[in-house]
Amino acid sequence: MSSNVIDLRSDTVTKPTAAMLQAMVNAEVGDDVYGEDPTVNRLEAMTAEMLGMEAAVFVSSGTMGNLISVLSHCGRGDEMILGDQAHIFMYEQGGSAALGGVHPRPVVNQADGTLDLEQVEAAIRGENEHFPITRLIAVENTHNRCGGRALPLAYMDAAGDLAHQHGLALHVDGARLWNAAVALNVSPARLLKNADSVSVCLSKGLAAPVGSVVAGNKEFIRKARRMRKVVGGSMRQAGVIAAAGIVGITEMVERLADDHANAKQLAVGLARLDGISIVPATVETDIVIFELDHPVLTPAQLSASLREQGVLLNPIGGKRLRAVTHYHVTTEDIQRTLAAFERVLADAPQGDVAKVHTYG
Repeated sequence: MSSNVIDLRSDTVTKPTAAMLQAMVNAEVGDDVYGEDPTVNRLEAMTAEMLGMEAAVFVSSGTMGNLISVLSHCGRGDEMILGDQAHIFMYEQGGSAALGGVHPRPVVNQADGTLDLEQVEAAIRGENEHFPITRLIAVENTHNRCGGRALPLAYMDAAGDLAHQHGLALHVDGARLWNAAVALNVSPARLLKNADSVSVCLSKGLAAPVGSVVAGNKEFIRKARRMRKVVGGSMRQAGVIAAAGIVGITEMVERLADDHANAKQLAVGLARLDGISIVPATVETDIVIFELDHPVLTPAQLSASLREQGVLLNPIGGKRLRAVTHYHVTTEDIQRTLAAFERVLADAPQGDVAKVHTYG
């Protein structure tokens, strides 16, 4: 990215590394619909092994990954339980309902991204002809709208136990599961020990240009491949992009800790500024969500003024804004960002602004 612009809008803005570009040039390819693309096959096998699953299928996006997972677990008229702030519920155009007739049953997300498992259990439908049949529980790890929080290992185990006790499946929207594993210092496979399926992104913190991988047992992946076909997701010589994904999972996972450190540094710096409200202790991975507590300046105005300073980030509703660190954001960029915040806040029309003190 330009050295003059610091893009904190999302980790989706990452561009492929030099190693990825070279791997794409050199990729051995074949027709993936026939199962003959060796690079795609290698990516799927490697990712399945890393995630502790039997098999995997390469898809074009995280939204497609979640969609075909839900459609593979649920039939028309079935129900899934998920968070009211879940990406599947908020940002995927209701695809599971629109295309699969799957009914979403939202449960309130807690501040840390978890679902109260007692509330989840209470939402599971009993045998009654008036109700849809509950088939699936979906959790998101890390949780985007809850500030990139990493759902703890014990919670992931308990969610799987609850699902299986009731004959349900557990799907994990793991768009940023790699971040969760690094933050919690556990392997992705251990984090998914009790999960039945997962969708992981290659194109966020891992910096690949495109793609996600869905993993589960062999029968689930057989169904998922059929669902990928029906939504138009089957690709041909996809090894060209799969090659970048292989570099992502082999070279870019451990360095996510750098993104987490930069996000924490940003949060600590923001907490010192008048008019900004944030608790740095809640920043665990690469996502920093904060509130603007200013009598005049709006989030949209703050975002526009920061853009003039060469810093890009987005309002996400109400008084909240989000910044996401990634491969192209350095420690020096964080310092430049904080300096830009200071200038914008100092130049904004002032009312009676009291410092909102945050601790932790």
